[in-house]
Amino acid sequence: MTSSSEDKNYSNLDFSLEHYKTLVAKLPLLKKEIAKVIVGQQEAIDEILISLLASGHCLLEGVPGLAKTLMVKTMSEALQMSFKRIQFTPDLMPGDIIGTEILEEDHEMGKKFFKFNQGPVFANIVLADEINRTPPKTQAALLEAMQEKSVTYGGTNYTLPSPFLIIATQNPIEQAGTYPLPEAQLDRFLLYIKLNYPNEQEELDVLKGTTGSYRAQIDRILSDEEIVDLQKLTRQVHISEELIKWINKLVRSTRPEGSPSDFVKEWCDWGAGPRAGQALVLCAKARAVLNERFSVIPEDIVTLAYPVLRHRIAMNFRAEAENITTDQVVRELLQLIKP
Repeated sequence: MTSSSEDKNYSNLDFSLEHYKTLVAKLPLLKKEIAKVIVGQQEAIDEILISLLASGHCLLEGVPGLAKTLMVKTMSEALQMSFKRIQFTPDLMPGDIIGTEILEEDHEMGKKFFKFNQGPVFANIVLADEINRTPPKTQAALLEAMQEKSVTYGGTNYTLPSPFLIIATQNPIEQAGTYPLPEAQLDRFLLYIKLNYPNEQEELDVLKGTTGSYRAQIDRILSDEEIVDLQKLTRQVHISEELIKWINKLVRSTRPEGSPSDFVKEWCDWGAGPRAGQALVLCAKARAVLNERFSVIPEDIVTLAYPVLRHRIAMNFRAEAENITTDQVVRELLQLIKP
């Protein structure tokens, strides 16, 4: 992209293009700081940062011991952002998340009044640990926060900090006593990220680096104001008309009734809605920013099609019995539908 076209695309931003190039250049430094503590898992780290740049939220799935909590906490430290962790349990109540009113007394006036005491959701980064271990009533307390970035209590609306990112985790192994997230709430998550086991060398590095006395010092790389600026930049990243049409075809092809794919018609009950297309466009733009580009390329879309679509496609009973996954559906569609 030429400098003149860049200036045209970013003419409505609050700062100069040079300012944004300076911020984008800090993103590799940010990943380097996170890597001081987290060994491997680069794909998951990139996808969490993409969720942040795209102003969305993500669902993180992995077995215990893969450093999900440490990963999120380390990222918040490198980002100069407030961090809160909520451990979801069967007895957790909505007030434990959003906050509650407490009775206080004005000693000078001698009057009592109710004051809203903010809950842990009032932070820049909120880790909703094992979100599927709490009942739907409490899970739903996050819905307004995720969509509107605010909470309502006692008829008063309270704005959440900006930027605001919810990272929910769940364990894919043990399902006894859990409450699977309903489809409407799953759709609120921009990305569904799956954590895999580290490879042999990475696991060896973990053993060496975490069993001694050394503790890495995390430097602050980006402030919350700079992240907000990067979020504004993300929406200005260029994406061609052809790539938007390709995304639209991919999303529409996940719906069995009109899909050109026999695989989808055979194994899927229903497909992704329009929000999936919006998510894929925004995430592709965010990945371009993360890779210090100002234009989306097909690789961005191919890479992010999996975490964007895997929780927005419902498989039928036969597919579940045969262990046919939504990732297989996405793979088939990417092979069938070309830009």
